Amino acid sequence: MSRVKTISKCLLAIFMILAGTSHFVNPGFFLKIMPPYLPLHRALVLLSGGWEVLVGVLLLARVSSRWAAWGIVVLLIAVFPANVYLYQHQDILPASPVIHLLRLPLQGVFVLWAYWHTRPAKQEPYTP
Repeated sequence: MSRVKTISKCLLAIFMILAGTSHFVNPGFFLKIMPPYLPLHRALVLLSGGWEVLVGVLLLARVSSRWAAWGIVVLLIAVFPANVYLYQHQDILPASPVIHLLRLPLQGVFVLWAYWHTRPAKQEPYTP
């Protein structure tokens, strides 16, 4: 695997583990951005945080990294409604409207980043 892809995978894993941990350290923030139409807000916040930690750890293991990357893609798509809700209710997180708007396509960048790690690494050519 290329050095760049290895570093990228480690950075993504660290990001996921830290983001997941923050669901347990500061659940109040995540509870605020839960769309009201979803049930069991606290359980969903804890479940998504646990899932982030799990896929972050599994991304680091060669045997499970491709499945973990798919798990990240699914998670990022699943939590997108919370990002939309935050954009619609910007008073939850005081910031510039531009910042709130940029968060939405940034989610797509993260999906593509994780998707890159679902692809098998190209084999290095053999050189004697």
